[in-house]
Amino acid sequence: MLWRSRAGRTGEPAAWMVVGLGNPGDRYAGTRHNVGADVIGLLAGRHGGTLKRSKELALSCEVRVDGERVALAFPQTFMNESGQSVGHLVRRYGIEDPGRIVVIHDELDLPVGGLRIKAGGGLAGHNGLRSITTHLKTQDYLRVRIGVGRPPGRRSGADHVLRRPGRAEADELGIVVQEAADAVEAVLTDGVDAAMCRFNDRS
Repeated sequence: MLWRSRAGRTGEPAAWMVVGLGNPGDRYAGTRHNVGADVIGLLAGRHGGTLKRSKELALSCEVRVDGERVALAFPQTFMNESGQSVGHLVRRYGIEDPGRIVVIHDELDLPVGGLRIKAGGGLAGHNGLRSITTHLKTQDYLRVRIGVGRPPGRRSGADHVLRRPGRAEADELGIVVQEAADAVEAVLTDGVDAAMCRFNDRS
């Protein structure tokens, strides 16, 4: 299975890998689809890391969280090809257990500002998750889901997530991005069950 390969890894493997999904480039910065990438940038800043372009088709860095080595990454493939980058990153960082991969992504099925931690499960029509599952050949990775809500009227979900929100909604998403970073840190330090109890029941 792909995640068991350490090919290309030198030195100490990472204890965790945290991936924030989005699309690369200024055109997509600040869109609903990029909230996962926003969390990665925040986590890197909190823990003294600098995201740099890597041969794994990602912006990535390594930081220490509670003494453990943690890889942070924002794939630079487009959303629908996220798994290509994640597969390379898994090999680079020596991740053997998919339960040590945390994927942060936007979620249409949660209201704006909603936040849920999930272990494994379905894809809910999310193309980034579909690509990751295809490349890793497992759905058993962890997810931090950030609610962006369903679009009003007949607007398509794809159009909705690729747009920048209005000011009030952007402020709300800014708050939940901070909370999502807190949730990731809780997963890494306290475990997924404790983190779910704390964050999934917060509202």
